[in-house]
Formats: sequence, structure tokens, C-alpha cells
Amino acid sequence: MAFEGIDDLPINWPDHEDIAIKLYDRFGDEFTESKIYRIRFTDLLDWILEIPTFEGKREDSSEGHLEQIQAKWVYEWRDNQ
Repeated sequence: MAFEGIDDLPINWPDHEDIAIKLYDRFGDEFTESKIYRIRFTDLLDWILEIPTFEGKREDSSEGHLEQIQAKWVYEWRDNQ
């Protein structure tokens, strides 16, 4: 499979920062820091699985991964303020 750019590279559960960037790209400023931390893990999991280049499976997710992704998403949001 050929990749056209860095945005096309496959990502998986350990790629917390890459996932957070994709979520920020999707939602922008729709979620503030406090709202990001209040997102239900079931919603967060669904949004991650909708990322076109995400190759992970639902059953491989963990609370630890989701917490790390939330934290990285907050850092990404702060960097863009």
C-alpha cells in the first residue's frame, strides 16, 4: 500500500498523540479542555474507530489508552489556543 503523505500513515492504539491530533483536526475548538475530559469513553472510542487511517480494533482498546488520548488531545487543544 502506497502512502501519499504523513497523514496517510496507519495509526494504532499506542499512537496517542497522532490520534489526538486527528481528533483535534476533526473537532477543532468545539471541545474545550474541560469538555474533552468529560467525554464519555464510549463516544471517544467510536470517534477513534472512525479515523480513516486508524487500524486498531475495539477489543484492543483500554482505559489507559483512552486516558492518554484525552490528555494528548488537551495538549493539542492548548497548543492551538
